[in-house]
Amino acid sequence: MSALVPGSGFRAAWWIRNPHAQTLAGRYFRSGAAFPLERRRLDTPDGDFLDLDFAPEPAPDAPLAVLLHGLEGSTRRRYMSGVFRELADCGIQGVGMNFRGCGGEPNRLARCYHSGDTGDLSHVVVRLRRSYPGRPIGAAGFSLGGNVLLKYLGTHGEQAAIGAAVAISVPFDLPGSAERLSSGILRRTYGVHFLRSLRRKVRAKRYLLNGEADVDRALAARTLRDFDEAFTAPLHGFAGADDYYAQADVRRDLPHIRVPALLIQSRDDPFMPRGAAPEEIVAHNPCLTAAFTDRGGHLGFVEGALPWRPRFWAEREAARFLARKLLSS
Repeated sequence: MSALVPGSGFRAAWWIRNPHAQTLAGRYFRSGAAFPLERRRLDTPDGDFLDLDFAPEPAPDAPLAVLLHGLEGSTRRRYMSGVFRELADCGIQGVGMNFRGCGGEPNRLARCYHSGDTGDLSHVVVRLRRSYPGRPIGAAGFSLGGNVLLKYLGTHGEQAAIGAAVAISVPFDLPGSAERLSSGILRRTYGVHFLRSLRRKVRAKRYLLNGEADVDRALAARTLRDFDEAFTAPLHGFAGADDYYAQADVRRDLPHIRVPALLIQSRDDPFMPRGAAPEEIVAHNPCLTAAFTDRGGHLGFVEGALPWRPRFWAEREAARFLARKLLSS
């Protein structure tokens, strides 16, 4: 049985307990101060590139932690800056991986990124192993990035080149998450925000996409599911949105993870249907530690007694977990 963390030590701030409020506060209450990062471009085997952002080295031969952002995010998101800082305080050098097209300029190829694409993460980890031999490597993924990370660990099993991992606010039920973000108030608040960013990227790469996907249909999509049906799925070799969600679903991979991994998940995450957290599956894999909380929203986990002095529990716990596993290896 896996180690369970009852309540996980998280106490939602008394002044912000609603899941939507937690989600939005997590976005807007985090510090906007950018963490100092050095950008390095890494070419990929298929002729594209990835932009990696390296934090300063806290000590010679410090462990590394690859950080994966969420849908339409980047290494400059506030939650990413927060975990860079927490890692540095724990003596770990963060390495942020911008998914293709998320580093500030369009990537070279028509293809983009998606929830089940582990090839780029694998390429980054291999290159880091070659460049920094002997240094422990961990990883932390947020939302879509957490899905990618867990799928990488599950598909590689004992061959995974990562020593420890943390996944935060993973969309464990991809069809259910797409449905929630494609209807009602969630479509008008969160879904529209994601679609606006995705459409900008389609327009910027339109000259590459003719024949690869139905660009006009993608630009006309009114929901994330419609966009995945018209664009994400055909562009990356899936038969449609349902096929994409089924193949990217990480729940089937959880039993095969053989690396210590912490799963931070709120049961009230508005991006997921109620009861979607795979608590029983996680409980039967001794490599997984479940930090499932009753509150916290999506990438929120805001605590603290005073509204003007919030604390962000998930970043702190992620860094502490990686430090315990990587600094003792």
